[in-house]
Amino acid sequence: MSYDTRQTTSSPPQGVVRAAGRTRAVTLAVVLTAELMNALDGSVVYTALPTIAADTGAGTAALQWIHAAYALTFAVGLITGGRLGDLYGRKRIFLVGTAVFTLASLLCGVATGPELLIAARVLQGVAAAAMVPQVLATLHVTFDEGSRAKVFGLYGTVMSLGSVAGPVLGGVLTQADLFGLSWRPIFLINLPIGIAAVILGRRHIAESRDHITRRLDPLGMFLSALGLLLITLPLTVGGEHGWPAWSFAAMTAGLLVLAVFVSQQKSKMRKDGSPLVVLSLFAGRAFSAGLAIQLAFGLLSGVFFLSWALFMQDGLGLMPGQAAIGFVAASLGEMGGAWLAMSLVARYGRAVPQAGALLAATALAGYHHLIATEGTGMGAVLAAFPMLAVGLGLGMIGAPLADLTLGKVAHKDAGAASGLFNTATQLGIALGTALTTVILFTHTTAGTRGRAMNTAFADSLWYVVGTLLVMWALMLRLPPRTRSS
Repeated sequence: MSYDTRQTTSSPPQGVVRAAGRTRAVTLAVVLTAELMNALDGSVVYTALPTIAADTGAGTAALQWIHAAYALTFAVGLITGGRLGDLYGRKRIFLVGTAVFTLASLLCGVATGPELLIAARVLQGVAAAAMVPQVLATLHVTFDEGSRAKVFGLYGTVMSLGSVAGPVLGGVLTQADLFGLSWRPIFLINLPIGIAAVILGRRHIAESRDHITRRLDPLGMFLSALGLLLITLPLTVGGEHGWPAWSFAAMTAGLLVLAVFVSQQKSKMRKDGSPLVVLSLFAGRAFSAGLAIQLAFGLLSGVFFLSWALFMQDGLGLMPGQAAIGFVAASLGEMGGAWLAMSLVARYGRAVPQAGALLAATALAGYHHLIATEGTGMGAVLAAFPMLAVGLGLGMIGAPLADLTLGKVAHKDAGAASGLFNTATQLGIALGTALTTVILFTHTTAGTRGRAMNTAFADSLWYVVGTLLVMWALMLRLPPRTRSS
């Protein structure tokens, strides 16, 4: 691992990038802003899709791909994006990814038809796959162990809040019809943000890379992308087609391709020591457990938030603006949970996210009782109130998880580890979204309203509670604390 000697004249420990306090603060703001753009753009289209359909003439299939095109390309490219940063410089790849993401946002905003919009979303996903892994990797090498828990906590907060706040922002901007642009500001808002991130990033982010990894691994890149695509594609679109046989065949083939990928990575490591994924990372107890927890966290997020949005509107008959109250409550709870976790995790380690898992599970069990008691007569405020406690618990999980998972990873592997961490999130969300079709609509049909939807949602909460309890058990493999007592 080396660092850009133009950034400093001292000789810090290998892999550590030292910078002045102000420079580090700007670095933190820039990379977290980029992460926020990505988190928002993954879900901001949900509430804008009806307006996009009316404006562009997009059909049902096209609307599905406006979301799926971004999610798929982002998920399959994260591992490669992380390793590109290790090889060619995390600052360089971050700036290129952010610039292309900004350009793609402009193309989304000026698209007049669904074809260009879908193509631009593909470009957005590719750019995000290059940009996002550099966020955690840059934080990992820029901040020392004493301050890393707080900055990783901020990262977890931004990632969680972005996905929850995306539908709210999409609805607000679309309804506001700024300058008569209708839905387009949901993408155009990225232009000034992205441009500022590139300008400030060029000046303040210190370069870092891994000179030990000597070359690219094109075969590994192809196999990892193909395997992930074969798994995430049917998870993303299979439910819309009634889970045909090809969807299960594709997922099985994807698992086989990933098995070949693992074998190829072992061979590549023996041959020249330049694999795409450093498999020795998984030997770390905290890293392997953290990825499993992050996968489960993405899964429960995919199941719960989509089901909850349907419950609020189809079950309770609330308008989108009224349903947004619940998302605001969840966001406030997550912020509170994240700040609480950041102040406690250095001393109490895994006990903090474990407490969050139990809190969220208890709150959801109480929510089940509330739905059973109040039924369809529940108003927006009463339906949203429990989300403060649920969000508090989820914030206590999401904020410290990156630090507990990646804190002991060698700096030279920071990009690859970050790519794997983000990939686990995206796979979990894809799986959770797909499972919603099975879990929520087992005894109902899409579009079901009233009591039947309420019952289906209330029953689905037990799956989420069960996932939280599994996560609590997996957290026993995380570090008991992140600093010496």
